[in-house]
Amino acid sequence: MDSFRFLRILLLSSSILLLSLPSTVTAGDIVHQDDLAPKKPGCENDFVLVKVQTWVDGAENVEFVGVGARFGRRIVSKEKNANQTHLVFANPRDSCTPLKNKLSGDVVIVERGNCRFTAKANNAEAAGASALLIINNQKELYKMVCEPDETDLDIQIPAVMLPQDAGASLQTMLANSSKVSAQLYSPRRPAVDVAEVFLWLMAIGTILCASYWSAWSAREAAIDHDKLLKDAIDEIPNTNDGGSGVVEINTISAIFFVVLASGFLVMLYKLMSYWFVELLVVVFCIGGVEGLQTCLVALLSRWFQRAGNAYIKVPFLGPISYLTLAVSPFCIVFAVLWAVYRVTSFAWIGQDVLGIALIITVLQIVHVPNLKVGTVLLSCAFFYDIFWVFVSKKLFHESVMIVVARGDKSGEDGIPMLLKIPRMFDPWGGYSIIGFGDILLPGLLIAFALRYDWLANKTLRTGYFIWAMVAYGLGLLITYVALNLMDGHGQPALLYIVPFTLGTMLTLARKRGDLWILWTKGEPERACPHHVRLEQCSE
Repeated sequence: MDSFRFLRILLLSSSILLLSLPSTVTAGDIVHQDDLAPKKPGCENDFVLVKVQTWVDGAENVEFVGVGARFGRRIVSKEKNANQTHLVFANPRDSCTPLKNKLSGDVVIVERGNCRFTAKANNAEAAGASALLIINNQKELYKMVCEPDETDLDIQIPAVMLPQDAGASLQTMLANSSKVSAQLYSPRRPAVDVAEVFLWLMAIGTILCASYWSAWSAREAAIDHDKLLKDAIDEIPNTNDGGSGVVEINTISAIFFVVLASGFLVMLYKLMSYWFVELLVVVFCIGGVEGLQTCLVALLSRWFQRAGNAYIKVPFLGPISYLTLAVSPFCIVFAVLWAVYRVTSFAWIGQDVLGIALIITVLQIVHVPNLKVGTVLLSCAFFYDIFWVFVSKKLFHESVMIVVARGDKSGEDGIPMLLKIPRMFDPWGGYSIIGFGDILLPGLLIAFALRYDWLANKTLRTGYFIWAMVAYGLGLLITYVALNLMDGHGQPALLYIVPFTLGTMLTLARKRGDLWILWTKGEPERACPHHVRLEQCSE
């Protein structure tokens, strides 16, 4: 492998590992975590997102998203059952004292602060309001709960919190027109969206393709090596060095990789901004071009062998095949077009194409040499995922991993190092996403299993690949189940995937008596011709 290509592969491999993001769904930004807030009679509603559709002078206008309170009447789930009601501001604006304006079923808008949420709701209901919209003093949404000592909770109108920018928009509407109305409803999110099914299939398909490519390359290398042994060549080339195009991870580099990833994740969290995301887009495009080019050249070389085997020397880049020169412009244009139009509704397709090609290329180039290294790498990644999704809340007051995944403070719709599919049947929209690392890291172990199976001439049933693949699929499935049970809160996918995948490999290897050879050598013993020195066979 030429030095320029090696540096690019190293760069994109590091980027993928450190961005082992949780599988999550974006549908609103609720920052107040009050899972410990007690429920009691009159204050036991589930927190739900609420759509607030507005009309100005009879014409449909902006739709806002809020969150329903723990108290008050439950909000209807179907749009056809929601009434279109006149909007007014409360007087006084905070609704902490009885309202001076008498209402006749209007939806009243109040500002947050100066008294309890339930006091505002009681005053609005006493004045004749049919619903209460509370404008937050921050851009995020806030879950409204009841204080432990509150007793006046017989509230019969719904209460909804809206973000600060929604309040500014409503104020502008009411300043320009007296005929402003709103409709409040909370459509239910489907338990399972087809996007999660496609994402599951996409992750499994990516690992399947990468594993078979990696195993095929390893078998071809083994065949060539055996031919050299049979010919009794004195100097047997070492097929494990960088010259073969394969980078093998060792135990130290596996640990260092995860430590480096943690440091870079903190840097992303601290420096997250529009320009930093733009830099990540550039890095992703470089890796995507390399990945797409590698995959296309490998595929097309079957039909264009002459172009694939003929090389030209390019300054600074070294020898490059004519096929690579022909494919590269297409890959570069594809990545540039995605970068330019990445904010459009269909840009996720280009992002997934570049991402999948990138992951397949890395899995073909980066190898886990044995089960020991795979265990160390996945174990470190397991704790890495848990720490930065859950434990980091204690240190940074928010989940660092989820903040980075969403691209908070950047003004962008998340970072590019993930696969995403729009939630097609979700009334709230958003994307189902999975981080590259949640595919790449288990994929390294699964690809190793298939390489071993092929070199050991194992069948599908007696080998390890199919069982590792099934275990990965089950682990990823459990991730989505947990995601839905946790009401869409981001989950560390490796928390579920690693025990399934690694646990299956270790258990099967121990039961079959292959644990020692998988743990140490990672490949079966090969017969050595009598006329060849033993040290040559072991190379």
